[in-house]
Amino acid sequence: MSHTPGPGTRSGSFLGEVKDAVTPRATLLVLGVIALQLLFIASYVGALHDPRAKDVPFGVVAPGAAAKQTVDRLERLPGSPLDPRTVADEASARKQIVNREIDGALVLNPEGGQDTLLVASGGGTVLATTLEGVVGKVEQAERRTVRVVDVAPASPHDFDGLSSFYLVVGWCVGGYLCASILAISTGARPANPRRAAIRLIVMALVAIVGGLGGAVIIGPVLGALPGGVLDLWGLGALITFAVGAATLALQGVFGIVGIGLAILLVVVAGNPSAGGAFPLPLLPPFWKAIGPALPPGAGTWAARSIAYFKGNDVTASLLVLWAWAVAGTVITMLAAVLPRRDRQETELPPPAG
Repeated sequence: MSHTPGPGTRSGSFLGEVKDAVTPRATLLVLGVIALQLLFIASYVGALHDPRAKDVPFGVVAPGAAAKQTVDRLERLPGSPLDPRTVADEASARKQIVNREIDGALVLNPEGGQDTLLVASGGGTVLATTLEGVVGKVEQAERRTVRVVDVAPASPHDFDGLSSFYLVVGWCVGGYLCASILAISTGARPANPRRAAIRLIVMALVAIVGGLGGAVIIGPVLGALPGGVLDLWGLGALITFAVGAATLALQGVFGIVGIGLAILLVVVAGNPSAGGAFPLPLLPPFWKAIGPALPPGAGTWAARSIAYFKGNDVTASLLVLWAWAVAGTVITMLAAVLPRRDRQETELPPPAG
C-alpha cells in the first residue's frame, strides 16, 4: 500500500534541504560577499565622487621678489590646491616635471602680460586640466593671460590618460584570477611545499605570457601607449606575479576566504586609489595615502613613467611590487610547510575522480 506524502511532509523535507544547504560556512561566505559588495560601493564612490586638487607639487619661475610673492599667493588659495615652490628657470621646471618631482609650473613673464603654464597630461589629463583651471583663475584675477605648454603630452589614442590604468587593471585581474582558479581546481591550500612551488611556477609562466600580451596589445596593436614593449613587458610580468603570489599566500593562510581578501586589497582598495581615473593629488587623503602601496597604484605610476616620462621615478613603485611578489612567495611556501588545523573546514572539496 503506497503512501503519498502530505503537504506537511513536503514542507518538512524542503526545510531540511534548506538547512543542509545553508551551512554555517556558506552563511559566512555569503555575508562576506555582501560585505565586499558594500565596501566596493563605499570605496569607489568615496574615492571618486568629488575629486579636488590638494597640495599638487607645483613650480614657480619668476625673477627676484616676484617668485616669493607668487608662491605666497598660490599658498593662500582656498582649499590649498597647490604646493608651490620656486624653481630657478624654465629649463629646470621642465626637467622636474619630466622627473615627476612636480606636476606643473608657472613661468612668469615680467616684460609682458602673458605667462606660461607647464603641464604634463601624460601623468593624467584630468590633473593637467585642473591645473589649467586653478592657475587660469589666479591669472585672470591679476589681469594676465596664460599660455599652456604640455611638456609630456598624453598619446592622442590614450583618452584621459587612462590606458596605463586599464592595462595595469588587466594584469592584476590575470594575477588573482589565475591564483583563484588554482584554488578552485585543486583546493585553496596546497597539500605540500612541492605543490605550492608548482603553483608559483605556473603563476610565473602566466605572468610572463600575460605581461607580454598586454604590452603588445597596448603598444604595437592599438597604439594607445608609447614606451618600450620590453619595459612594459617586464612591468606587466611583475604586476601579474605580485598579485597572483599575494592571492596564493592569502589562500594558503585563510583558505578559500583568501580569494575574497585578495579582491578586497586589489579591487576594492587598490583600483580606486590607483590614480587612474583621477591622479593621486585629486583623491581624498585616505586613498591618496594607500594607493602607492598597493599593486594597482604602484603599477599605474610605473606604467605612466615608462610611457611618458622616460622611465623616471619608478624605483619606489617597483620596490612595492617586488615586496608583494617576494612576500607572497614566502608566505605561500610557509603556509604549505607549517601545520594547519581545521584544514577541511576552510578548503574546497577536491574534484571528483
